[in-house]
Amino acid sequence: MSPDAPRTAPRPAHPVADEVRRRLEHARTTRLAQLKALDETGSGPDDHLVSHQKDAIERVLTEIDAAFARLDDGTYGTCLGCSKPVPPERLEILPHTRHCVACRRRAA
Repeated sequence: MSPDAPRTAPRPAHPVADEVRRRLEHARTTRLAQLKALDETGSGPDDHLVSHQKDAIERVLTEIDAAFARLDDGTYGTCLGCSKPVPPERLEILPHTRHCVACRRRAA
């Protein structure tokens, strides 16, 4: 699948899922715009800062795609560390997160 193609299908008829999809799509679109802007800076392959920024953005894009998959399979919003629900406030801020704050802190 092209990184520029929107991830809109399949669409469940659930309003919360629609809102989550909207947030994930926004996060994805934002990261793709950041990648495009970095590409347009004209920096060379030896620019390590730009290279690290691109790598970080690409990792987040991978996490966003994984969040879409969790949404599709019904596991979105469940912490992969403790299997408890991730607080809605955390998902609102970081819709692609895989972990609750406590599990994320333990992993860091």
